[in-house]
Formats: sequence, structure tokens, C-alpha cells
Amino acid sequence: MKKALLALIIGLSVIACPILYFLVGPALDQKELGILYIILIIAGASALYCFVAGELAHNNSQMDKLWSLLPETYLWIIALKGGMSPRLIVMASLATLWGLRLTFNFARKGAYHWKFWTGKEDYRWQVLRSRKEFQPHWKWLVFNLLFISIYQNLLIVMITLPALVSIDSTLAFGWIDYLAAGLMFFFIVYETIADEQQWAFQTKKWNMLKEGKKLEELPSPYNKGFNTTGLWGRSRHPNYLAEQAIWIAFYVFSIGAGIGIFNWSIIGALLLVVLFLGSSSFAEEISSSKYPEYASYKKKVSKFFPWKKYQD
Repeated sequence: MKKALLALIIGLSVIACPILYFLVGPALDQKELGILYIILIIAGASALYCFVAGELAHNNSQMDKLWSLLPETYLWIIALKGGMSPRLIVMASLATLWGLRLTFNFARKGAYHWKFWTGKEDYRWQVLRSRKEFQPHWKWLVFNLLFISIYQNLLIVMITLPALVSIDSTLAFGWIDYLAAGLMFFFIVYETIADEQQWAFQTKKWNMLKEGKKLEELPSPYNKGFNTTGLWGRSRHPNYLAEQAIWIAFYVFSIGAGIGIFNWSIIGALLLVVLFLGSSSFAEEISSSKYPEYASYKKKVSKFFPWKKYQD
């Protein structure tokens, strides 16, 4: 039932995107379309690489490695083409800060290698690839092409659209822009803290397991297998909360540019929220199968918002 509902939400969201463009302006002018064309060429090359390299290297984390590199690339192209206005510089700079943090966090997990197509694959792809829904392999091939390679590359393009629609704004950098910048920076810091807490917890847990101890023999809270401390004791996915909030805050810049409180460039942020609804549910499905106490954790702690502290 949950899978069907999520599929329905994704389907409606995809249908809603072109409708929003035509109903909630502004339409892209010739200059903006030219910039979008350049970005789409890069995205197309990225999609082709992700599909081919993912299949040949049997590593579907190609898009994961590019996820933190492409947005700031697109945004600096937009900033340069837009005359390096203060708003566009701030937007690109904050996205670069976001990208540096995410790249570092993924790199220390072994994802990057000088042979770029190699490196450690996100374990969730391995789990998903082994499921009966993707047998025989041609079914996974289609999923890899349409979702991992094409859709996710298009999604990255879409989350940068608030900068594209703001490129010719004549409004000075104002209080709405300061609000957007402040919120974006806050959630970048919030996500950094969440990642550091998770890294410290998992590193210590695995170090103890490598010493030959069993999970149930570890001291609390490590014996649970999953993190219930810090931000993770108030939210099951503080990093996902921050990631969604970062790009919603990024959209606010388009409001500061005078494009309107609700304009079609919000489609990227909306689709990102939908993506994380699915991604978080899948991650929790895996955690629930591995750790007996995870079901209790789900009942006590909110999925995203830090409403209350976890209690054993």
C-alpha cells in the first residue's frame, strides 16, 4: 500500500511539473533557455556516463558521486552568464559549501577512487538490485536508465532552477535573500552535525565489532546497531530533514528576486521531498530487518522533525 501511494505521489508530481511551468510564470526567455540548454547537455552526458559506467563497473553509485558536484557547477554557469550578481554569487557559494560537505562525507566512506567509476557502492543499491522485482537483470537495466541515470540527473537540474529564473532580476539583495541565505547556511551546519554524529557512532560501533564482539555484547547505545544519540535521538533522519530544507530555502531566493511567492521553479524542491520520502522508507525497511529495536525507535522518534528526545 505504501509503495503504491508513493508511486502515485511521484507520478502526480512528474505530471504537475510541466503544468506548473505553463500556469505559474515566468516563462524562460531566449537567454535563459540558452543557459538551460548548456546545463542539459552536461546533464545528458552525466546520465549517459552513470548508466554505462554503472553497468560495466557493477557500481550504481555513479550518480551518488556526481550528486554533490553537479549543482554548484550548474549554478556557477548561471552566475557567470548572469553577470555575477550578488544574489547569484551567494546562491552558487552556498551550494558550493553544501557540495564540499557532502563530497567529503561520501569520500570518507570510500566512495571516490582515482578510477572514478570504482569505489565503494552505497549498500542500498546492492539490496535493491537483489530484489525479485528487479529479476531478471533487464528490469534493473531499465530502472538504472530511467530512474538512477536520467531522472536523478534531471532532478539536479530542477533544484537549480530558482537561480535560472532569478538571473535577470533587477531587485537588490534584500531581507528575503538574507532569510534564504541564513536558513540554507543553518541547515548545512545542521546536516554537518548530523553526519559527524553518525560517523562517530558507526566508526566506534564497527571498531568494537572488529575486535570480535557481537552486537548484543556492545555497551549501550551501540548494542542497538543504530544511532539514537544527539540529533538522531530526536529525529530518525536529521540529515534528510536538512537536505530537503536546504533546497527549499534555496527556492526562497527566487521570491527575493521578485519572481513570486509561488513560482514553477519550486518543482525541484518538491520532487526532492518526494524522493526523500521514498529513500527514507527504504532505508528504514532495511534497518528494521537488521535491528530488532528499530521498530520501537520508529514509534518513539519522529521521522524528520525533532519533536521529542528518544528514551529507552
